[in-house]
Amino acid sequence: MIVIADGGSTGTTWCTIGKNMTSEICRTGGINPFFLAAGDISRLLETEFTLPRNGVSSVFFYGAGCNLPDKKQMLSGVLSSFFDTGNVEVNGDLLAATRSLCGEKPGIACILGTGSNSCLYDGREIVQNVPPLGFILGDEGSGAYLGKRLLGDIFKNRISEPVRDTFFAAYPDTTLGNVLESVYRNPFPNRFLAQYAEFVAANIHYPEIRNLADNGFREFFERNVMQYPDVRQLPVHFTGSVAYFFADRLECMARSFELNIGIISREPIDGLIEYHVAKLAGGFD
Repeated sequence: MIVIADGGSTGTTWCTIGKNMTSEICRTGGINPFFLAAGDISRLLETEFTLPRNGVSSVFFYGAGCNLPDKKQMLSGVLSSFFDTGNVEVNGDLLAATRSLCGEKPGIACILGTGSNSCLYDGREIVQNVPPLGFILGDEGSGAYLGKRLLGDIFKNRISEPVRDTFFAAYPDTTLGNVLESVYRNPFPNRFLAQYAEFVAANIHYPEIRNLADNGFREFFERNVMQYPDVRQLPVHFTGSVAYFFADRLECMARSFELNIGIISREPIDGLIEYHVAKLAGGFD
């Protein structure tokens, strides 16, 4: 049996695949080794992982925060102990996106979820990556970015009264003090900000909200995607909740850059399952 995991800051999707190619899926809280220590991850797994784990031969974990060697080594050790196997492969969420969206074909793979990222993939490996820089310096078009811009416009009185009234009816506990505390003092400020992307999606019919979203996606293309060579000759694929729920606006913005949109998926797990089944169908222990 093999285990495949797609880990993000907000949640992690796990899939086990047995010898007969049957699969089971469960979800746990987010696992990002940049924010969580080994003990935190171990406790989360013991509490929330609900699938059988006897007879696991290999674990393939993809996730945010997994590119730094020390974080990768730490998470690999936790997973090796939890699943009782020495065959653990930990990779970044960007490689998950490429394998899920592109398979073994060249393309541009993009993530638009809590954060954002992109890369040029040659069908085998990532050959170029514009660094996302996180929600403070970058992450254009992400849920955290949209939430940051929305809250900034709300509290700087750059949003019309009808939209403000709608916002505070939906989030009555969102005060300026609460926002500042959550962003500058509490853990996981990116998750806090990203929750407000749901309001943006639900109120996209307001021109000012639509412009806010469009500006975020325009910046994502301008500052990231358009830097890759031959970008107009390659399919541009997307995965992530923001990409999925804003697909219409994303496609409209892509057309303005004369780009060819390929797959838009909510999460990469289905494509990852296909990729690993194709690679490992004859290799189960």
